[in-house]
Amino acid sequence: MHSPGSSTSRPLLLGLTGGIGSGKSTVAQRLAQLGAVVIDADAIARSVTAPGGAAMPAIRAQFGAEFVTSDDALDRDRMRERVFSDPQAKQQLEAIVHPLVGEETARQTRAALALAPPVIVFDVPLLVESAHWRERVDRILVVDCSPATQIQRVVARSALEPAAVERIIAAQATREQRRAIATWVLTNEGLSLSQLHAQIDALMEEFQKVRQQLAGTPLPYPPSGV
Repeated sequence: MHSPGSSTSRPLLLGLTGGIGSGKSTVAQRLAQLGAVVIDADAIARSVTAPGGAAMPAIRAQFGAEFVTSDDALDRDRMRERVFSDPQAKQQLEAIVHPLVGEETARQTRAALALAPPVIVFDVPLLVESAHWRERVDRILVVDCSPATQIQRVVARSALEPAAVERIIAAQATREQRRAIATWVLTNEGLSLSQLHAQIDALMEEFQKVRQQLAGTPLPYPPSGV
């Protein structure tokens, strides 16, 4: 059996990103239906701050019990307010969470490589902001829509007010910054679900072509021994 790095055929490592309310999760679900393995960095981050999660002892020690819920999970609403108003708190939280997320992401990637899928999708909300993530993928797919559509979708699905959604959008990379790093831009605006799926299906054919071009090249991630 060939090792992943030396195999003549290997998966395409695809970075997937998009702003809040862009429909990125719907795109990821469709790619999974088409045979991709999806690794959700946001879900991993949530898991380490869930009840009893690996990050919780350090979060309690750093920020205090008021940021921990009664079931020993991160109080997300309280922490969201804190990090929006205090950049140092944001850095402190990331210093706790990011290494744990990195360990679990590497573990899931190795498990995915063992399955030999055509595509491994890294669903990373902060792909623009994270240079090390961009170095770990072969190509990048950005799911794009207008800020007005983002606000409309998030308000419809959550208890957030429009002003709160606008603050979240303002704290993320800009639409232009995301588009600038993209190999492909999927515009998810005014599409029915079937129309969106048709675009994703066509993109999957493109991914297969790129995968053939990458045959025999080393994987950018994970590094050996991680």
